[in-house]
Amino acid sequence: MQPRSLIRKTVALTGASGGLGRALCEMILASGGALVVIDRNEKKQAALIEELKAAHPKGRIEGLLADMEDMESVRALAEMLKARPIDFLILNAGAYSIPRRKTALGLDNVFCINFVSPYYLTRALLPHIEARGGRVIAVGSIAHNYSKSDPEDEDFSTRTRASLVYGNAKRHLMAAFFDLAARGEDVAVTHPGISFTGITAHYPKLIFALIRHPMKLIFMKPKKAALSIFEGLFTPTAAGEWIGPRLFNVWGKPKKQGLKTISRKEQDRLAEYANALFAELSR
Repeated sequence: MQPRSLIRKTVALTGASGGLGRALCEMILASGGALVVIDRNEKKQAALIEELKAAHPKGRIEGLLADMEDMESVRALAEMLKARPIDFLILNAGAYSIPRRKTALGLDNVFCINFVSPYYLTRALLPHIEARGGRVIAVGSIAHNYSKSDPEDEDFSTRTRASLVYGNAKRHLMAAFFDLAARGEDVAVTHPGISFTGITAHYPKLIFALIRHPMKLIFMKPKKAALSIFEGLFTPTAAGEWIGPRLFNVWGKPKKQGLKTISRKEQDRLAEYANALFAELSR
């Protein structure tokens, strides 16, 4: 892979203080880019910025707070980002096994964090970013393939299995991005494969204590897994393509590949849902 330069570019990153987020921060700063880190936890964000400035004293780093469960917070974030020279937006924030609840939108919070909020940010900011020759990068997941979407239970609020709920939200996000790509928008879909991050640590404490070390040996480290997401800054994907680990979509260096797990019919339906949702949220 050729060296990548982000000199004179600004990258906004959601979920910056997580495992993949921290690795992406390092890559962006090492490539000369300015960085806007976005998190909901002020204390964690402050600690992250302090660490990054110590490692990259010449780096340009700014922090913004936003809660992806709260649409008012997401709208405020969109306006703050519009006021900044953002060239790239990486939608890395995600939630897997968390306490479930309905948000003010009447939708499941996992669905909002992983699909509704990142999609809204994308649509709100794309004109601003594309005017600067930039791109929006979605972080998808192989979990999207765990089940098909259900128009009778769009946000999977009746499901209890975390992998299904999370996978459904990612399926919506990826299908919506494929629709944007088909319409000529500059977006990319990426995925990290299997990595040992905070999302991985969702097991009961006793079980996790027993399996954490084997998992560290088997799963890719965040630094390696984040390479596929970082590659999305430079390599566009067409509708139905994503960038991820080349070996069975779970291991190895980044590779752009075609995806056949979402039918055209389902993709069109999910795109229609996403467009209607954005129109409603923009009123």
